[in-house]
Amino acid sequence: MKGKIAALVILLAALVAGGALYYLQVYGFYEDVSADVAEVRLTPLTSQTPEPILAEGITAIDADSSPIRFRACFTTSASLAMLSETYVVLDRATPRNAPDWFDCFDATAIAAALQAGTALAFLGEKNVAFGVDRIVAVTEDGRGYIWHELNDCGEKAYDGTIVGEECPRRDEN
Repeated sequence: MKGKIAALVILLAALVAGGALYYLQVYGFYEDVSADVAEVRLTPLTSQTPEPILAEGITAIDADSSPIRFRACFTTSASLAMLSETYVVLDRATPRNAPDWFDCFDATAIAAALQAGTALAFLGEKNVAFGVDRIVAVTEDGRGYIWHELNDCGEKAYDGTIVGEECPRRDEN
């Protein structure tokens, strides 16, 4: 009888811990930061200083637990032709999944649009946090998406490889 009670207590504790872990990963750490994101910026071909582009209806989420949890959606009237002639286009960009409840950001659909060429990815801003770049993708119909991605320095720093002199110091960001 005591073994059944102990097993039941362990099972209940595991269920509570699993539920808490799921909640914290999907809902708990994220917060709406739409009010903090006043503009969408892209890095021009002629300079390393990001410039704002026309953007409306910006909705964004972020979490303090990781610099790569930022996601945002917006609309723009700027054409892909104009953007690609003015700003740094990225050859490879892979959107990160967003929580299901942030329904404007569908990483699978964004990746498919990038693959099909109906969307382009741009460098928003380098080193928004140490080793993390802001990526902005815009579709032909003017929908835009923003996420953070590890750059070469970030990948080196987080996998334990020696970072080297080409990377900025951590305290410079």
